[in-house]
Amino acid sequence: MNKKQKVSEIKKRFLQHYPNPKTELKYQNIYELLVAVILSAQCTDKRVNIVTPALFAKYPMPSILANAHIDELKEFIKSVSFFNNKAQNLIKMAKQVMEKFDGKIPTTQEDLKTLAGVGQKTANVVLIEYFEANYMAVDTHVFRTSHRLGLSRSKTPLQTEQDLIKIFKTDLSILHQAFVLFGRYICKAIKPDCQSCFVQEFCVSKNNFKPT
Repeated sequence: MNKKQKVSEIKKRFLQHYPNPKTELKYQNIYELLVAVILSAQCTDKRVNIVTPALFAKYPMPSILANAHIDELKEFIKSVSFFNNKAQNLIKMAKQVMEKFDGKIPTTQEDLKTLAGVGQKTANVVLIEYFEANYMAVDTHVFRTSHRLGLSRSKTPLQTEQDLIKIFKTDLSILHQAFVLFGRYICKAIKPDCQSCFVQEFCVSKNNFKPT
């Protein structure tokens, strides 16, 4: 089986096993999704879902979050990793949304990336989840699993993202979500569940690949 056939077979199996994968973050609208994704950086979705109900009840829209007192906001998210920086970014992001986008969360990658706390990965995740846009986002799960399957040898998430876009081309939003779930529950960093793996014959290494 050549590289092109291997990629095609891996893609087919992921689409079969995860026909409609969605984020495990809980949200009601694009504002809540963006806040949750910002909070989820280097933190589990499970932890984010614990803090967001009270957070969204207190700050249900950008206009209210923009006027939040930072110490009060920190109390809501203090169990989330890097909560000090994230609190600052959330307030700044909300102010930018009010000042530059008439209080509405922007819906393009370029505009989203102008917001505090929003890099390309965060922007892509929002667009993938909310609009099923044909983007790829590379988090720790996607990075690890794509390297274990020999789909990329790049050392950074952005380079890996480009590799995956080049080889897969279509269904990127589904594949992103599928790789996240696959990495979270099967191809885990420590003790991967190889017996449950549906692409085991394509695995080139069980190393816990991490971006540099």
